[in-house]
Parts: sequence; C-alpha cells; structure tokens
Amino acid sequence: MKFSSAVLLTILFPAIAMGDVYIYPNKGQNEQQQSKDRYECHTWAVQQTGFDPTKPQTAQAPSVPPPGKPIVKGAARGAAVGAVGGAIAGDAGTGAAAGAAVGGLLGGMKRMDQAKAQNQQQAQQQNTVAQQQAGYERAMGACLGGRGYTVR
Repeated sequence: MKFSSAVLLTILFPAIAMGDVYIYPNKGQNEQQQSKDRYECHTWAVQQTGFDPTKPQTAQAPSVPPPGKPIVKGAARGAAVGAVGGAIAGDAGTGAAAGAAVGGLLGGMKRMDQAKAQNQQQAQQQNTVAQQQAGYERAMGACLGGRGYTVR
C-alpha cells in the first residue's frame, strides 16, 4: 500500500506539535483537504522558521570532567605546594596535609562552577527550542488561517 506524504504525515503526526490547539474547517473542508492543508502548512512553517517538530531536537551535551577529577587534582596540587611550603618551614607533612585540604576544597568549588555552567547551558538550549516551537506554531496557525481554518 502506498501513502502520499500528506496522508503519512497525518497518520504519524495528527496534531503536529501544536499542543492544545484546535483547528476548525470554516469552509467545510473534507478530511482529505484538511490533511493536505496541514501537510502543506507544516512544510511552509518549517521553511519559514527552520524548526521541524517532527524531527528530534538534539542538544549538545557540554563536556564536564568526572565528579571527583577536579577535587583529586586540586588536592594533589595543593599537597605538592603545601609540602614545599612546609619543607621550607620545617614540617613538610603538615604543609602537605593543609595544602591537600585547601586544594581539594578549591577543586570541589571548580566542579560546582562547571555543573552550574552546564545547567545554565542546558536551560538556554531548552529556551531556544521553546522559542523555535512557538515560532513554528505561529507560522502553522497563520498558514491554516489563510486557508480558511479557525485556529485556537
């Protein structure tokens, strides 16, 4: 059985990402005409906005080091610096321990900053997708309105 792209789109995506939107055929358009109009308006809306809700939206995950890495690196660096400072003062062991503690704390703070930056980036990406979706819905509604449908 062969389906036209309009019929296939209607079967797979009956209410193309339009949320709680109702489309009423003001001019008595039959189901076949409604399917054709929805498909053509979808195609036009994608061309106008560059956003296609029928395709998965991929967000690039930023690369963040594993949770313990900044802490361990910070502790190791702090221990080395502390050992040198402690050796100068006459107690390398105490200096290394203090340096490791401070270095670990700084490494943990670095990790928290990286996680915060990652969360902000993800929120920004979600906001961008939401804006693109809204633009697509406006374009889809404008097209369907122009073809004699009430869109609410």
